[in-house]
Amino acid sequence: MVAQCPHHTEYDPLKMQCIKTKQQPLLLGITIGLSCGFGILLLSFSAVLITRRWRRNVQKNLRKNYFRKNQGLLLETLISSDESANENTKIFSLEALEKATNKFDSTRIIGHGGHGMVYKGILSDQRVVAIKKSKIIEQCEISQFINEVAVLSQINHRNIVKLFGCCLETEVPLLVYDYVSNGSLSGVLHADASDGFSLSWGDCLRIAIETAGALSYLHSSASISIFHRDVKSSNILLDVNYTAKVSDFGASRLVPIDQTHIVTNVQGTFGYLDPEYFHTRQLNGKSDVYSFGVVLVELFLRKKPVFTSESGTIKGLSSYFLQEFSEGRIMGIVSSQVLEEATEEEINGVASLAERCLSLRGEERPTMKQVEAELQTLRTKRMNSSQPDPRNGEQMQARPLTRRSRSSRQLSTQPRGSQRRYSLEAEFLSSASLPR
Repeated sequence: MVAQCPHHTEYDPLKMQCIKTKQQPLLLGITIGLSCGFGILLLSFSAVLITRRWRRNVQKNLRKNYFRKNQGLLLETLISSDESANENTKIFSLEALEKATNKFDSTRIIGHGGHGMVYKGILSDQRVVAIKKSKIIEQCEISQFINEVAVLSQINHRNIVKLFGCCLETEVPLLVYDYVSNGSLSGVLHADASDGFSLSWGDCLRIAIETAGALSYLHSSASISIFHRDVKSSNILLDVNYTAKVSDFGASRLVPIDQTHIVTNVQGTFGYLDPEYFHTRQLNGKSDVYSFGVVLVELFLRKKPVFTSESGTIKGLSSYFLQEFSEGRIMGIVSSQVLEEATEEEINGVASLAERCLSLRGEERPTMKQVEAELQTLRTKRMNSSQPDPRNGEQMQARPLTRRSRSSRQLSTQPRGSQRRYSLEAEFLSSASLPR
């Protein structure tokens, strides 16, 4: 018969007596262990909260410092003192733009170039925007940047990408533009033939006129003259209706009305850069005219500003065109599609205009206003012509774009291939980077 033992004891048959069990020390150990674990967990949780709060305060103070450093108070004053700017310009918080781009996720990148990255974002009011995250700029340029934002915010032209505002809470200010859905002119012109999409000659002529009109407005119709300084096909965007929108004013310079030029560090893109500007460093409206001339040649030759010939030689489009033009071989180098759709008068007219735009001497080039007028004259003749379109037998008037199905037609704004930058000497020698 087993003896009845007191609580926390048990009967040992070998010793024939009740002995204390280890249950009580074990429970005590478990209790102590749980208490210590809970205490450590609580301390860790508190440390995380304190660290997060500290980091949040550091980031908040850093954003405030950047805002002051980037002349945020100056921009606020400029906006509040100008009713039109106040209506059109907004200073965005970094938090709002991070939310719009999923913290600048790499999948939101829609373009990149020499001035920075461009992200697609959706604001809280459901507006779709393009947010430009620029590269590092000098502190001495910040005031000029703010002035440019103030001026560009007042520009209201149907062929210039609309600037909604900026964010000054980062080391380099962020710009917020209207999102343009169909990518760049460069992406469309140089897309693979297998894409089954192309711009007609009539479309190219219209886009050239729209671009020329936008540049003419910047040069002479805005409240202050603006030289774009980086006119190229990848900076001409196309909206849902394939209307041209001049974009990327990261290299632009403002010029008082009483000045004809300014002296700056040479900046631009290889193949489009004005040789006179490169040698003299004197930037004026004719520098944009030269760059536009390259775009014009690009439109009817359908070649990139730097291309590889059939013989394997790397050539600059402008020098190639000028040589062929001077030797009377234009009809032999024009794109087959343009040759089929355009009249000989149109081809010769555009070629002659492009040749004058590409003159080595700026004073011999036309103004953007004159360029626009000449192109408009050619288009008016085309619109009034009853000559049938060789491709479809219809009259050559307001013919819509050749479009694919909606799903396959959408063009990415991601550049097709890297956009490289060079010095002017590299145009004839190799691929050295252009000084910034």
